[in-house]
Amino acid sequence: MSVSADLLKILACPKCKQPIELDPEGDCILCPVCRLRYPVRDDIPVMLIDEAESY
Repeated sequence: MSVSADLLKILACPKCKQPIELDPEGDCILCPVCRLRYPVRDDIPVMLIDEAESY
């Protein structure tokens, strides 16, 4: 199971506040504006700037 579509609709990037999208593999959340990748652990997005990686 991955992150639900309903949850993705309400989440935003904590850095730029823009909409985010789920990576095709479902293992991270992507912000196309900041080019940051947020991890998903146990089907829970970790939306912390300190946890994000550039892509």
